[in-house]
Amino acid sequence: MHHTIVTLKKGEGRTLKAGGMWVYDNEIDTIMGAFENGDIVTVQDFDGYFMGYGYINTKSKITVRLLARKKDAVIDEAFMEKRVRDAWEYRKQTIDTESCRLIFGEADFLPGIVIDKFADVLVVESLALGIDRWKLTIVDALKRVLDEDGIIIRGVYERSDAKVRLQEGMERYKGFIGEPFDTRVEIVENGVHYIVDVEDGQKTGFFLDQKNNRAAIHRFCKDKEVLDCFTHTGSFALNAGIAGAKSVLGVDASQLAVDQAAENAKLNHLEDRVTFQCADVFELLPALEAENKSFDVVILDPPAFTKSRNSVKNAVKGYREINLRGLKLVRNGGFLVTCSCSHFMEPELFAKTIKEAAAGAHKRLRQVEFRTQACDHPILWAADQSYYLKFYIFQVVEER
Repeated sequence: MHHTIVTLKKGEGRTLKAGGMWVYDNEIDTIMGAFENGDIVTVQDFDGYFMGYGYINTKSKITVRLLARKKDAVIDEAFMEKRVRDAWEYRKQTIDTESCRLIFGEADFLPGIVIDKFADVLVVESLALGIDRWKLTIVDALKRVLDEDGIIIRGVYERSDAKVRLQEGMERYKGFIGEPFDTRVEIVENGVHYIVDVEDGQKTGFFLDQKNNRAAIHRFCKDKEVLDCFTHTGSFALNAGIAGAKSVLGVDASQLAVDQAAENAKLNHLEDRVTFQCADVFELLPALEAENKSFDVVILDPPAFTKSRNSVKNAVKGYREINLRGLKLVRNGGFLVTCSCSHFMEPELFAKTIKEAAAGAHKRLRQVEFRTQACDHPILWAADQSYYLKFYIFQVVEER
């Protein structure tokens, strides 16, 4: 079937054997047979034991990404449609599908591709050469499967413009798949309306992974004064406003994001209570502290401070600093909402960093909730790259 055989070194492939989906270049002993990068290959252990089929790219440190572990699997259009159908059935059982992540790469056993649904628009992010060959097949299958449930997709946009594509020897790309359409899409999530810019917004246009976490803050925000840091297009701020907050200040360093957030506030008739400011959070928090400002709820939803293991130490300093500054602005008995979306900021390290920040701010923390990403971003155990979001809600009290 797949005549190219990738053989692992003796003692390697531990992650793969534990259920992971990646084979790194330094784990490979030999590659036998002719192939082009992107082809499907057979992976076997040093002793010839069959381990699975995956696609190969020798330009990437992740040389093989596994697609199937069953020896009788046939990687064809029917195989891809079955993967797509399984992913959709899972979403229907677990989450509001009006806007959600439909395909989450490795966690849906389709490594290297992400597809988000915003109302009647799909946004595709292809991050690996092998899956890029199947991209249109997957999109067509997804449209057919959704159509069976009466969901008509009016347009598909590709946002394969992440830097990681360069590591695969691929160019960054974005553009329409099929006919052009209006790329500003209105969605509703937790009762909040947003305009999502799928062409120029960050990532695929909107961060769907915090959907349930945004809903979780509602019960803490009624009649409260709220500060939302790294607000992006205003999602946490607007959830606080919808929940009945007395006032909300959202802060982001991007003027474009702030403008979009203000537009979203007007869309929800919240502009009188939810306002936005373009500022560097690291500079603003000490300035607010110097002005003796305080809030009932402080929300910290920063971008990933590290995207590799090499920069984790600097990331820890960043997370410690914003949490310390944020804690100093929380009134006694108020709430801190804080999170990290970096896979490399491991849960134990993030918890330790928050603990250190609390000690530095002379505050006591009472954990209300710990959460992760929404269930349309499932965490595939043993493929830990699918687990990245850590989300805490704490009550903050003075030393006693």
